[in-house]
Amino acid sequence: MEDVKRNESGNVIFTKEMAKDYTILIPMMAPIHFSLIKSVFVHSGYKVELLTNHGPGVVEEGLKYVHNDTCYPALLVIGQMLDALKSGKYDLSRTALMISQTGGGCRASNYIFLLRKALKKAGYDSIPVISLNMSGLESNQGFRFTLPMIFKTVAGIVYGDALMLLSNQVKPYEVNKGDSCRLVDHWTEKLARQFNQNEGFSLKQLRINLNDIVSSFAQIAIHRTRKIKVGIVGEIYVKYASLGNNNLEDFLAGQDCEIMVPGLLDFVLYSVDAVVGRAKLYGSGQLKAKVAAVLKHYLMQMQGALIETVKMYPGFKAPSSFEHTKSLIDGVIGTGCEMGEGWLLTAEMMECVNQGYGNIICTQPFGCLPNHICGKGMIRKIKGLDARANIVPIDYDPSATRVNQENRIKLMLSVARENLDSSISQDMDYGGGAAPAAPKWRPATQLS
Repeated sequence: MEDVKRNESGNVIFTKEMAKDYTILIPMMAPIHFSLIKSVFVHSGYKVELLTNHGPGVVEEGLKYVHNDTCYPALLVIGQMLDALKSGKYDLSRTALMISQTGGGCRASNYIFLLRKALKKAGYDSIPVISLNMSGLESNQGFRFTLPMIFKTVAGIVYGDALMLLSNQVKPYEVNKGDSCRLVDHWTEKLARQFNQNEGFSLKQLRINLNDIVSSFAQIAIHRTRKIKVGIVGEIYVKYASLGNNNLEDFLAGQDCEIMVPGLLDFVLYSVDAVVGRAKLYGSGQLKAKVAAVLKHYLMQMQGALIETVKMYPGFKAPSSFEHTKSLIDGVIGTGCEMGEGWLLTAEMMECVNQGYGNIICTQPFGCLPNHICGKGMIRKIKGLDARANIVPIDYDPSATRVNQENRIKLMLSVARENLDSSISQDMDYGGGAAPAAPKWRPATQLS
């Protein structure tokens, strides 16, 4: 392998020369969203590949090079990268790795250091690692996250949320199986072409595209029947990545369920909102807070366009705004609880119940303390506030068997099925959750 440049810490620098012909490997998380984001990077001149390698080899590589007390997502992501490097598919003298770095209190901020340690141990310490962050934690000479890339990425996240939402609401009922998947592929390719032509990411263009997207899904032939409605929440990687949750969405489809997964944009808004919140709580970082407030306003406009468009089509259930979701946890959990998914996880569970997806799977990776506190730790509180909530926490880690996970989910679904067949569920559509005559709480926005 050729000589590489290193910084004062001894880390390999991803240089401008490398950007010309290096292939950047990125772990897969949310397939629709990441496919769109990949197109943004490719059209900006970078060679990018999303890793989809699965199987026991990924976990084995992770266990070999990452301490088993570390977060399960770190073990999977690093294991997936090492498994890819050892596959023989890539020229290791022309390969780089990219990993996100939030900069918050969550241990995810340290994944990049764990990855570099693993690479050194495996003999790959000459492979550069690119930090994808908005916090100025690390800079890379050969990779710049420019303003146009940011605008396109935000649009890609909104489009990803829309396609995921619509597909999940259509797929269980489609007459011709595969129609929704084919439509997702069509729009992913079309939007990628627009990004390449510097189109499709302004608010005006976003509204036009969203209307066309929702309209196209509304034309899919469906046969609507009563199904158990399931919300999937939890730690961000395990919630979205099939590698992390043992193909949870496919399993639920096999159980004849309709699923709802909260959009990725809510997590982005949550992260930006935290900057504003910290300035209010502690009085520091006022300049960052002002920038974050402008960014939040922009993101809210983009989310508002999605919500307004979906509401125009009565066959679909529109997502709630970030501010509405945030209002639900008033008096339940403080917004200062912002490690990991923090208060957003509690709010998403309450929002799932509100939206009719009262049967909830809370995906919990081993080693994620914030997730256990704000997820599993809040279940009793949520059930006490609204009896429609039927929540099961599922642990995901190398020692957890898939059979045990699925059996616990089946037990939750059996309760949901009983509720769906009950007289109250037949009269009122609560998505299979137990429906009380008078809910014990209402959304905070409806309180006087």
